[in-house]
Amino acid sequence: MNEIIRGAGTGAAMGLLGAGAMAAAAKLEQLATGRPNSYVPAHTLGRLLRLRDPDGDHLGRNWAMHYLTGATAGTVRGVMSAANLRGPFASLMHTNLRLSLDQILENATGAGAPPWTWPRDELAIDVSHKGVYSFVTGALTDALVTPSPRSSARRRALGARLKGFA
Repeated sequence: MNEIIRGAGTGAAMGLLGAGAMAAAAKLEQLATGRPNSYVPAHTLGRLLRLRDPDGDHLGRNWAMHYLTGATAGTVRGVMSAANLRGPFASLMHTNLRLSLDQILENATGAGAPPWTWPRDELAIDVSHKGVYSFVTGALTDALVTPSPRSSARRRALGARLKGFA
């Protein structure tokens, strides 16, 4: 159980780094596309906290929500690494979790809309940003978190089918 707790803590820290990578990728994409900043994270946090001006475009609130959700989702990725869910397939699974976490919060508060209602280019951009986050977070947690001896890691034959993925 200690490996799981260590995985969660390491995952939270690596999730912060993954969120930083996602923010950097978003800025590069915005330079290329001319897309403006999105303040949906700020609006979501404002509504969650029931602030007086929940839909204000506050950069600090945006960053707070971005990094809080990054750390939160990172805990799951760290636990995945400890449970021997590792490598690119695990990071792909985690991309869906990261997108789902944002969408649950944004849609529950009314700050967002379901992704299938978005313009396709915006959906592709958001999913690619979440992918950057998940693959960076996953590479870091996989490097730093040892699989639990009680996990499937002890049964080496399971990973033999996909060399380099487990």
